[in-house]
Amino acid sequence: MPSLPPLVEPAAELTRDEVARYSRHVIIPDVGVDGQKRLKNARVLVIGAGGLGSPTLLYLAAAGVGTLGIVDFDVVDESNLQRQIIHGQADVGRPKAQSARDSILAINPLVEVRLHEIRLTADNAVDLFGQYDLIVDGTDNFATRYLVNDAAVLAGKPYVWGSIYRFEGQVSVFWEDAPDGRGLNYRDLYPEPPPPGMVPSCAEGGVLGILCGSIASVMGTEAIKLLVGIGEPLLGRLMMYDALEMTYRTITIRKDPETPRITGLVDYDEFCGVVSEAAVDAAADATVTPGELRDMLDSGRRIALIDVREPVEWAINHIDGAELVAKSEIDAGDGLARLPLDRTLVLYCKTGVRSAEVLATLKGAGFADAVHLQGGIVAWARQLEPDMVMY
Repeated sequence: MPSLPPLVEPAAELTRDEVARYSRHVIIPDVGVDGQKRLKNARVLVIGAGGLGSPTLLYLAAAGVGTLGIVDFDVVDESNLQRQIIHGQADVGRPKAQSARDSILAINPLVEVRLHEIRLTADNAVDLFGQYDLIVDGTDNFATRYLVNDAAVLAGKPYVWGSIYRFEGQVSVFWEDAPDGRGLNYRDLYPEPPPPGMVPSCAEGGVLGILCGSIASVMGTEAIKLLVGIGEPLLGRLMMYDALEMTYRTITIRKDPETPRITGLVDYDEFCGVVSEAAVDAAADATVTPGELRDMLDSGRRIALIDVREPVEWAINHIDGAELVAKSEIDAGDGLARLPLDRTLVLYCKTGVRSAEVLATLKGAGFADAVHLQGGIVAWARQLEPDMVMY
């Protein structure tokens, strides 16, 4: 398919210093002075200065995108440094947006960096998107992905989307108002979010750090192509990358006539359901705090402490006296037979999401007095074992 028209008009001029800085772009016939002027005039909003946002921001800054907006309200954690290369050891504890700004300006002081140290919500997304030409979505949860999509539709903006998990990644471009009848949005690919607990987050399932660079470089490339108006964008195509097999493949995405028209924003946490209704109901009167669990263990009460995480997580840390029966085993049916029937079961995972889902399963299987640990092993460590190794 042909290129889309450039998203932005060219800036009035390039200075002598800018021509020198971007000379390797300017001598590419498809980019040239005109294309570099368009990059200079462009305003790109990147959602998240994390695994995908980090390399994308660095390359867009180096490429000469004139204005970069960063939406991020989080702070740098040591576990981020394995993949979020815009941050360094000295940035641990700093706001990610501020750390990212400093790294961008160290690479290219000609870039204007706008910080939006806020949580993206249904109340602010559309107005914020209206200030930019292109959105880049590097978020890691379904609630924000659907929010970005719907807000981009309402704001009439195209956006580049990417996702990563373990060794695999995906990239596409969505633009409901694209010319020549080519418009589609994220809901044409994924009409509904997956069931709660079905797809682990990177914090639960892990991600190969360098995978972020592979996927983010494609996202940055797509952004530049859209801004300058060159090449064939991934609009209407989904690119899938498998790092272990070292394969790239693309599939066609078509407008789904069944996709409802987006007319407003909704409650995306409720829409995506971080935990299922069954888990919420099961945990309502069957949740213990770390302090209460400590008292149960110290009292000699007959309990069975069950770790429902995966073996690789158990190898990093676990609560003394626990037994590993992974959620995957319980979901498959094999794990139920390993659970003791003569003691009260106390379940825990990393943050309490998976243990709540397992709790619902066990309640349905007749373990009426089972409970789970609020906040998981993260809360346990924070409150009772601050020296525990955490991931």
